[in-house]
Amino acid sequence: MPAVGVPAAAALPTDVEALLRRLRLPHIRRHAPDVIATAKAQRWEPVEVLRALLVEEAAGRERSALATRRAAAAFPTGKTFAAWQAGSSSIPAPTQSALRTLEWVSRRENLVVCGPSGTGKTFLLEALGQQAVEAGLKVAWFTLEDL
Repeated sequence: MPAVGVPAAAALPTDVEALLRRLRLPHIRRHAPDVIATAKAQRWEPVEVLRALLVEEAAGRERSALATRRAAAAFPTGKTFAAWQAGSSSIPAPTQSALRTLEWVSRRENLVVCGPSGTGKTFLLEALGQQAVEAGLKVAWFTLEDL
């Protein structure tokens, strides 16, 4: 929705639309009409228009990459640390904090989690996987039965 006082966005010329498709810039193509309308109304400098369009493209690509990594990981439930109750876990708080930094991943260390059922192992591992995906890492979720 355009801001108050900003004229309605006009469609891009077909040749510009075609070039944006050819160059595979979908996010610029989607946002350009609104950005151009705002730029005209607010008398932006050309470099400001270019910056705004490039910011939209970069942000759109980051969102797409995150969605792709999340889908490829095939997490079973979508649990994250937002719902994790660290205090109710039997895992010591310093261990939880160390795992959440994901430094062990960059050191190429393995993580083996054992314990009785219902203790939150799967929840913790899925939340760690989600955090790794958000950090830009590729994750593959599978169970022992899948192996």
